[in-house]
This record gives sequence, C-alpha cells and structure tokens, in this order.
Amino acid sequence: MQDVSGWKLRLDAETIAAYTSSGQWTNTTVWQAAERYARQSADRVVLVEGAVQMTVRQVVDAARQLAAGLHAIGLRAGDVISYQLPNWWETVVINLAACASGLIVNPIVPIYRDGEVRHVLRDARTRAFFVPESFRGFDHLGMATRLRAELPDLSHVVVVRGSAPRTSANTSFDAILAAGRSDDRPMRIPDPNAVKLVLYTSGTTGRPKGVLHTHNTLMSEINAVIDYWRVGEDDVVIMPSPVTHVTGYLYALELPFVARASTVLMERWDAGLAAALIHRHRATLTVGATPFLAELAQQAGPWEGLPSLRVFASGGAPVPPEIVSRARRALVNCAVFRVYGSSEAPTVSLGIAAGDDPELGATTDGRIVNNQVRICDPATGAHLPAGAEGEVVVRGPEVMVGYTTWVDTEEAFDSQGYFRTGDLAFLSHGDFLTISGRKKDLIIRGGENISAKEIEDLLHAHTSVGEAAVVSMPHERLGESVCAYIVPNGDAVVDLALVTRILDAAGLARQKYPERVEVVSELPRTASGKVQKNLLRERIRAVLAAEKPARDAG
Repeated sequence: MQDVSGWKLRLDAETIAAYTSSGQWTNTTVWQAAERYARQSADRVVLVEGAVQMTVRQVVDAARQLAAGLHAIGLRAGDVISYQLPNWWETVVINLAACASGLIVNPIVPIYRDGEVRHVLRDARTRAFFVPESFRGFDHLGMATRLRAELPDLSHVVVVRGSAPRTSANTSFDAILAAGRSDDRPMRIPDPNAVKLVLYTSGTTGRPKGVLHTHNTLMSEINAVIDYWRVGEDDVVIMPSPVTHVTGYLYALELPFVARASTVLMERWDAGLAAALIHRHRATLTVGATPFLAELAQQAGPWEGLPSLRVFASGGAPVPPEIVSRARRALVNCAVFRVYGSSEAPTVSLGIAAGDDPELGATTDGRIVNNQVRICDPATGAHLPAGAEGEVVVRGPEVMVGYTTWVDTEEAFDSQGYFRTGDLAFLSHGDFLTISGRKKDLIIRGGENISAKEIEDLLHAHTSVGEAAVVSMPHERLGESVCAYIVPNGDAVVDLALVTRILDAAGLARQKYPERVEVVSELPRTASGKVQKNLLRERIRAVLAAEKPARDAG
C-alpha cells in the first residue's frame, strides 16, 4: 500500500479488514477523542506544565488555530512537521493540530545536533520544523537556520518561545496561532490508516531508521493500555520521559485525551520535583526508565510513600529486579512493574494485572497484551517452546506499518509478518515475557554465548553498585571477553576483585566474569534512558588500542 506521503506501507485490504472487524482498529483519531472530551468536560484542566495550566477547551481551541495557521502557510495533508522541543505544552497542541489536519508529526529528541537532525529532516522530507530559540545553552534556531539552507523540502522554521526569528524565512509559533484565529473552517478527518507519526530509532546499533505508525496502530496501543491499566477520568499522568520518545509521546500527548484523564509535563528530570508534583497534583500513573524509578523511590519517604501513585511502568532500558522490589516497598500504593516495547512495537507486554503475583513485576517484563509473540531461534527462525531463550518476534495491531526505507521494512519482518525485534527473551508463567538481552548484546567468548543482562542483574543487586553496564571487548585469543562499566553507589569502592567476589558468591560460571572493570561517574544514555552500549564498546576498544604498545613492549 502506498501512503499519501509516498512511503510504501505493510498494509493490505485483508489486514485492515481483520483488525477492524476484531475491534482492534477503531478507525478513530486522537483529534476526535479530544473534541469529544472538550464537549463533555470543557473546563477541566487537562494539561499542566510549570506555571501553565490549560483546560481541555483551551488546548483544543489552540490546536484548531494552529492547524488553520499551518494551512495558511501552505502545509497540506501528508506533509511532515518535525519538532525538537522539551516537554512543553506547545508539543501537545502541535500533535493535536497535526492530527486535525492530516499532517504527519515527527518528534526529534532535543539532544540531537546538526548531524542527526540533518539525517532525520532529509529522510522524513520535513516541511516545517518547530524548535526553541535556545535550550540548555544550545542555539537550536541557529542550527535549524543552517539546515534549512541545505534541505529543499524544509520551507518553514517555526520558533517556539522565541522573541523574534533571525531571518525573514523563519516564523514563530505565536504568529501561526494568530494567523489561524479567524479561520473557522472544519477540520479534516484523515484516513485512520494513513501515516500519522514518523519516529526515528535511537540509533544505538546503527543508522537511525524512521518508524511509521498510523492513527489506527497508535490508537490500538492506547486503548489496550487504558483497558489493561484501567485508566480513566480520575487519572493524572506525570511525564518526565521526553515527549519526543515513544513513551512520552503516547502517554503524555495522546492517552489523556482518549482516557479523559490529564497530564503533568516535566521539562527535565528532577526526582525531588517529581515527588512534589505527584503530591500536589495527585498524580496516579507514570512510565519511565530505570533511573526515574530508582530515584523517585528514594524521594518517596518525606511524602508518605506518594500514596496517589498507583502505576509505575518501567521500561526502555534493562530494569534490575532489585530496583523494582525496592520501589514497590517505597511507593506504598503503587503497582511497580517492568514493561517491554519499542518504537516499532510500542508495548508488547504491559506488566502485571490485578491478581497477579507482584513479584512477577520485578522478575519478568510482564504479560503479553494486544500482540502475538513467538520466541524463535535467532539462527534458523524456528519456533521455540516456553522456557527456551530466543529472539522475540511480534505481530499485532500496534506494530508499525514499516520504515521510511522499504528495504529496511523487508528485512525487519519474517515471511509470516512478524517483526524481528532483535531482543532475546523467554516465556514463562503462561504468557509472561522476560527479556534476557539483545542479539547484538551477546558476548561470544571463545564460542560461548554470554548474556550481559545476567551479569548486570547480579551486580545491580549489590549495595556498592549504583549502575552497571556489561559489554564485549576485543580479546586476541577468544575473540571477545567481558568488560563491566560500573557507577559506584555513593563513596563505595568498586574494582575487579569486588566484581569477581559478587559473581563468585552467585555461583556464576567463571567464563562470564568480567576481565576488566571501568569505574565511571555516569553511563552514556539516549534521551529515553537507554544505555548507549555502542559508545561503551567503542570506548573500551580505544582504551585497549592505546594500551597495546605498552603490553607488546612488556
């Protein structure tokens, strides 16, 4: 199927009919949900960001004005608008305006610079690019202006929270809003199977790829979450994860309007502030990576365990069982659990439900929901039984409809339409999934496969270890050996001898012991919280190369 945007999609009439007849695709959009919400609860506060509080009606009216203003400057259905913004209220309005007018939205994480942003804007064929004038000391407007000169498709740079554009070719968010105030044309309801979102993978293992989602694939995920976590009008989502990542995008910009809930945005993560915001706004639900969970649990005590919080789903990076258990003890009324998903398949598993053993929230990545999952032999593709470790392949109504490049799409799916995630896992307790690593995260030492995650979980359980990331490093005889990067807990002293004692006490095979420990103050992460192991592998290779002359001389 060819989308109006020009991308080839993995969609056919049979697939559309099957998911529609099953009710997994509802053929509705978040704009329609927002309009219904505004008709029924116009004066309810739906959005809080810093000192800004907006009602449902205010958000919907602003989105309508922005959509009209974008039409006035020449944007039409199927055009791509990108934004590289923090968790600001304007992102909510941009997303709804895009949905209302059939535009495709492309979030870009704020930490990206010219190289990454150039690739994304060119690949997405972006027409309008929303940026802050500056953020955290970086001149985003200057970067956008430079890139505009290189990219023929990029016709508009839109400055958000900036005083004035620096060239006549740029405009401002406020000016586009003002241009749309007098335009009361009815909004265009897009084809629910048209592309709505293009989201680029974090690039931790290679060239970023543009993930394509439709209105139906995203709405299917949101409805499944609402049903499984029982999200409703009494819920308040607090969102520290970037809204430029699939987690923040779905649960801050989309879910509140469908569930008729509200959202509190955090511009940057601060555990103390997060605890205060949860207390002040009676926040009930959040989704975030491991550091958010660990640090919030440490702040819960002065707030009597933050009793309003009822769900903390942690994913996006490996979550050690001990961190989940500690958080469950600290957050008094909160179900804390691991979840698993990706940009391509947002939530393959959704944690535990009422009646499940709470310990499964720490020791597994949760129950498979809204997806068909198989565990397959990474080498042959053969379907493996429960308990056997293999690659996770997934098929379902929320799985992406392809990448922006068709060859990438063809390589990503098997002959039966299952998406190859590249993650290793096993099934247990019926339909519970436990991620054990990545195919590319395996360390192959002398022909023996070693799971980095297995070692990391044992290290995380020790009081001296704050964070651990285990990666492969070159070995002249064995091909690869094990290196552990450690962030000590406080003033603890961590060295190779301690790591060896920890793993020895756990009874781990000696072949899995790290041969080197690098103590660092922090681990490199993507905006979504994933440890960038590719950077750690490059770092240790460079260190070993620098040390080689001394080793040879010795």
